[in-house]
Amino acid sequence: MATTLNQTHPLLTIPFNADSDFTVLADHCHQLAEAQAESLDPALRMALCGRFSAVFALLKPQLNEPIPPEQQARFTVDTLPTRVPQFAPDSDTLGEYCAALAQVLLCRSVPPQQEEPLRWLLADLMAYLAEEINAPRWVRTEDGVRVIDDVTG
Repeated sequence: MATTLNQTHPLLTIPFNADSDFTVLADHCHQLAEAQAESLDPALRMALCGRFSAVFALLKPQLNEPIPPEQQARFTVDTLPTRVPQFAPDSDTLGEYCAALAQVLLCRSVPPQQEEPLRWLLADLMAYLAEEINAPRWVRTEDGVRVIDDVTG
């Protein structure tokens, strides 16, 4: 019996092509990834994931391209930003990611061409987790021992 998607999600109807701006593609990929993670409907999750794959396929070739001169002003600021993007899940979440990836690889539930990127993702996530686990937490200062985040933040 085939599963029919009875609902239309607005993210599934936005048109894109190879000429779409890379920032628009990145934002759309982010929205699709979040929507599929939050969805309780398996058919909708599959549709959102498929759409993510299609949009990401358009974004991927642009990832290492230089920012076009006509867009450089958009990425130029007068003062340093107070926040920079970073990947910083808590250690429990990061551990869950590692365990889930290991299980997917163990079950060989992905096509062979997808195994290598997932193996490297697991290696990179685990390296980050190990570094995070072993990172110093406190620093000796003139005022005594303090939490590093309180000194640097």
